[in-house]
Amino acid sequence: MNRQHVAPRRPQLHLHDVLHAIGIAGGAIAEFIKKNTVLVIAAVLAFASCFIVKPDAEYLGYFDFKTLTCLFCTLAVICALKNIRFFTITAKKIVKCAGNTRTLALALVYITFIGSMFLANDMALLTFLPLGYISLSATGKEKYMAPIFIFQNIAANLGGMLTPFGNPQNLYIYTKFNVPTMEFMSIMALPFILSIVLFTLCCFFIPKESLELDGKIEVVASKKKAIFYLILFAFAILTVFRIVPYYICLPVTVIAVFFTDRDALKKVDYPLLLTFVCFFLLAGNVSRIGAVNDFFSWLLQKNTLLTAIGSCQVISNVPSAILLSEFTTNYKDLLLGVNIGGVGTLISSLASLITFREYTSHVKGKTVQYIGMFSAFNFGFLIVLTVFAMLLI
Repeated sequence: MNRQHVAPRRPQLHLHDVLHAIGIAGGAIAEFIKKNTVLVIAAVLAFASCFIVKPDAEYLGYFDFKTLTCLFCTLAVICALKNIRFFTITAKKIVKCAGNTRTLALALVYITFIGSMFLANDMALLTFLPLGYISLSATGKEKYMAPIFIFQNIAANLGGMLTPFGNPQNLYIYTKFNVPTMEFMSIMALPFILSIVLFTLCCFFIPKESLELDGKIEVVASKKKAIFYLILFAFAILTVFRIVPYYICLPVTVIAVFFTDRDALKKVDYPLLLTFVCFFLLAGNVSRIGAVNDFFSWLLQKNTLLTAIGSCQVISNVPSAILLSEFTTNYKDLLLGVNIGGVGTLISSLASLITFREYTSHVKGKTVQYIGMFSAFNFGFLIVLTVFAMLLI
C-alpha cells in the first residue's frame, strides 16, 4: 500500500500577527527614544554632519579614547557596587538617623551630593533617588517627593563640580586640556562652597514633621565584594589622575568585573558612552566647517562663561563641553560654564532628565507642577551662580 507523502503545513502568518509585531517593535523604539532623547538627537546630528564633512582619516582624531575608557571603567565598577547594594546600605544608615522630614531631606540631599563627587551625577541619582522614594513612601511623606527630588537633582549636578570625575564633562575637560588636579579643584572650589550653602538653605523649605522609618529598606551587602570593588574603583580613579595608563585599566576592569559580576557590565550606561561618541564625531566635523568655526570662536572670545552656560540650556552640559572645547583654550571659564550650566532647563543636564523620569514613574498627573517647581529652583540657582562666577573671572 503506497502512502502519499504529505508536506508539513507551514504556519500561516496572519495580518493581525504582523501588526502586533510591528506595534511591539514600534513601542520598543518609542520607549528607547523617550529614555535616550539626547543620544538620538546626537546620533542624528552626527550622521548629518558626515554629509557635510566626508569621512576621512582625520575622523579617528576626533575621539578621546582615554575619556571614554575612564568613564566606562568608573561606570562598570559603580554598577557592580550598586548590585551588591553597597550605596543603599551606606545611605540607609544615615537616613535611619533622621527624626523628621527636614532632617530626612537634608540626609537624602547630602548623600546624593557626596555621591556625585565620586560616582558622577547621573549614577548618584540612579542610586539615591530610589532611596528617596522608598524613604518617603515608607513614612507616608510622598507629598514632599517633588521638592526633595529636585534638591537631590541640584545637589547631584553641582556636587560633582569639584572633582575631575564628578561629572562627565569634568572628566572630558580635565583630560583634553591636561588640567593640573589642584588647579582644577581651585577653579571650582568657591562655586562648590556656594552651592552647598544654597541647597542646604533650600532644604529648610521642607517643614519639620516627625517620621519613623520601618524595615522596608533593609539591605545586605557582601563585604568582601565591596572591598574588592572599592579597590577596583580606586584603580579607575588612578587612571583619571593619569597615574595608571588607560590601556591597562580597561582590560583589568573588564576582566575583574566579568568574573565577579557579569550583570554589572550589562548595566553600564552605554547610551551615555554612545552620546559621547556621537558628540565627539559632531564636534570634530563642526570644527572643520569654516563659517561655524569662525562663529563659535568669535562668540567664545566675547564671553566663554556665558556662551557655555547658554549652550547648556539648549544642548545639555556634556555635549556643550565637547563642542565648545574645539573653539577655545580658556578651559577655566569653560569649566565653570558647563558646570553652572547644569542647572536651569530640564535638558541642561542628562541627570535632570533622569530625575524627571524617576519622578513621573512614581507620581502621575503632576508633571506640570513638577516642571514649574523645578524651573523656579533651578533658574534661581543659575542666576545666583552665574553672577557669582562673573565676579570671580
